[in-house]
Amino acid sequence: MKQTLFCALLLSTSVWVKAQDAVGYQKPPQAMTELLTAKPTPTVSIDSKAEWMVLSDRNALPSVEELARPEMRIAGMRINPNNFAPSRQVISFSGLSLKNIKTGKVYPILGLPAGLNASGVSWGPDESKFVFTQTNAKNVDLYLVNVLTHKATKVNKLPLNNVMGGFGGGITWVDNNTMMYKVIVKPATMAPVRPLTPTGPVVQQNLGKSAPSVTYQDLIKSPYDEKLFEFYCTSQLVINKNGIETPVGKPAIYASFTLSPDKKYIMMRTLHKPFSYLVTAQSFPSSVTITDLTGKTVKTLANLPSGEVRPSGYDNLQNVPRSFDWRDDEPATITWAAPLDSGLIRKKMDYHDVVYALSAPFTGEPKELFKTETRFRNIQWGTADLALVSEGLRSKQTSKVSRFNPTTGKLEKLWERNQTDVYGNLGDPVTNKNKYGRSVVMPIENGTKLLMNNVTGSSPKGDLPFLATFDLNTKKSDIIWRSNEGQYEYVYDVIDPAKLTLITRKETQTEVPNYYIKNLKLRIADQQITSFTNPYPQMQGVTKQKISYKRADGVDMTGDLYLPKGYNKEKDGPLPVLIWAYPAEFNSADDAAQIRGSKDRFITINPGGPIFFVTQGYAVLDNASMPIVAKDGKKPNDTFVEQLEMNAKAAINKLSDLGVGDRNRMAVGGHSYGAFMTANLLAHTNLFKAGLAESGAYNRTLTPFGFQNEERTYWDDPKLYYEMSPFSYADKIKTPLLLIHGDADDNTGTYPINSERLFAAVKGFGGTVRFVFLPYEAHGYRGRENLLHKLWEQYQWMETYVKKAKPATTAQMD
Repeated sequence: MKQTLFCALLLSTSVWVKAQDAVGYQKPPQAMTELLTAKPTPTVSIDSKAEWMVLSDRNALPSVEELARPEMRIAGMRINPNNFAPSRQVISFSGLSLKNIKTGKVYPILGLPAGLNASGVSWGPDESKFVFTQTNAKNVDLYLVNVLTHKATKVNKLPLNNVMGGFGGGITWVDNNTMMYKVIVKPATMAPVRPLTPTGPVVQQNLGKSAPSVTYQDLIKSPYDEKLFEFYCTSQLVINKNGIETPVGKPAIYASFTLSPDKKYIMMRTLHKPFSYLVTAQSFPSSVTITDLTGKTVKTLANLPSGEVRPSGYDNLQNVPRSFDWRDDEPATITWAAPLDSGLIRKKMDYHDVVYALSAPFTGEPKELFKTETRFRNIQWGTADLALVSEGLRSKQTSKVSRFNPTTGKLEKLWERNQTDVYGNLGDPVTNKNKYGRSVVMPIENGTKLLMNNVTGSSPKGDLPFLATFDLNTKKSDIIWRSNEGQYEYVYDVIDPAKLTLITRKETQTEVPNYYIKNLKLRIADQQITSFTNPYPQMQGVTKQKISYKRADGVDMTGDLYLPKGYNKEKDGPLPVLIWAYPAEFNSADDAAQIRGSKDRFITINPGGPIFFVTQGYAVLDNASMPIVAKDGKKPNDTFVEQLEMNAKAAINKLSDLGVGDRNRMAVGGHSYGAFMTANLLAHTNLFKAGLAESGAYNRTLTPFGFQNEERTYWDDPKLYYEMSPFSYADKIKTPLLLIHGDADDNTGTYPINSERLFAAVKGFGGTVRFVFLPYEAHGYRGRENLLHKLWEQYQWMETYVKKAKPATTAQMD
């Protein structure tokens, strides 16, 4: 069969006659291509006084050639060995400009480097300056922008070491003219050279300790890897004052460093040997120390062991101190938590965690602040008599916030909810900067109330963000502003809590998001401060609605239904459908039934989403509810497959009853756990004509110590692992299945071998299956050519097996 006949064959038959297909990169129809490659609207960063705004033009999708640049995968990280930086930046900017909000004038920034590849915009303490990092092919530089002169200047002498920057070791402002950051110790040309022959075998052992291992990827695998990790991750901490770099201490592997509020001390966590072959870098043995600004050790707080021996179970942890942090409301006080249950949550105890504090000069004994009934999570500091303590249990999906009085030591519950109860989410307390420049909770009305911002605002009418007050005495919330129905508007920032001057971000289904200044007390007209235009003209006329329906057991469900431009169901009849979903576990049917999302949000194109198909005559049901609910005292996953089928039937019936979906031409798809869902539905039902599965895990025995929200191990319940694995039922998958996977998948559990083995199994039993391996792609796909080709593959699959499908037989629908 000649390659030139491929497209015609694909559209005319459902039988593949070759195991391999040497197809080159293809593009989907023009409308899909234009949507994917459209330039997104800029991102913004606004100072706290709403005077200046940084406008950042996002880079276009990288080419596969860019993804193919040198990459080292080691210790759970992906490093560009040429420039001491992560090899895969999620967001970078190709253009920066300044806008004066009061005048509306936009100023170009002078002195920007050629080939701008900026990230990490960070305002200085008085907001007269900001910095950003510039990632080049051979190094990373730091640029400072003077807001008044609109000029950028490179301020580093030595190249930055950004390898572990994403773990909290980026740029720290000391004062308006001083910053702290990490620089390289040796140039990349001095990297260890791989030996021609190994010095011996790689050996791992365990001497009787329980050490369950999560299925991490990109781990250290050899002594040579250890040398590479040490070389690339070792950096020198420096303080840059007016362009002069002064070393702080000696080179080390910094997992994190943070400055005390009074700017006199540094708390740092440094990694050390032995490096683990079973866990990622952040779980390597480490030391937590306090130093002065010269790097001299003042206090060693803890020497922490490897995370290899962390007990399994989501709320279990090692019996060591954790969560070291500075008190934001004091000059130099360290806090940390420790388990009272030896790290085992199932021990019956009144309190499971305790939180301590130690103040400068760090020579006394730690002071106990409070104990928590469940797992301590964090503290938001505020005033002398107010801090907010968060605790909860992942296994039970619970969350609790209490008021801590630092003066009296009293801990008092304010609110508690199930984390899946989105209607009960009160929002987050509005913060402001204190005298140390730290963001802290600032109560209003003489300290009696909190101002709470909920940027989602889930409700029975859909997401309607709100601003509320929370009375600390009555423990009641009162909404003082809420987004109008028919639009989606949330509070981006509170400029003045007393005057209730806000910056909001507003959008509708047809109006692109823009930013506004709003005053709730003066009730004057909103001031629009951006004028972004629609980057997706191809979507004009497409309709979106939030549909609601019930599954057979009465659980309420929703989905976002997109219909093509100009579609009329009376004239055009039912359409072929793509249902795209991602399962979620719930302990409560009521929580599962809550409406999430808004029909009134602007239709934004996610490169990995399914909305492209609405331009090709398909109805698309995105975010289709796939709740997996605990029943009759059992765990949610005990009836996983049964509930998947109920969910799918409910969605199909609703679309059919609406008259917009042809139940005989339905496809299902999803990414990651959504791909796992897709393969299960095809293995256990005949409801669909095709499946699109991206980067899934299909054999749960490859994740034997738990997965998603399932904390039982394979040995606890092997039957569960078998029955939830679509690989176990590969012989039943006869519905055409398109498998797509990135060959560099970095996600825990979704090794590419999952797709390779499922493809081989389905093929071995004569099923219709195609496997597309995308080069250089991680768990989320980024390469322009790969994304276009992925859409082409999915489009051809949908056209062949869904749009042109024959009516289903009665047997198939049973």
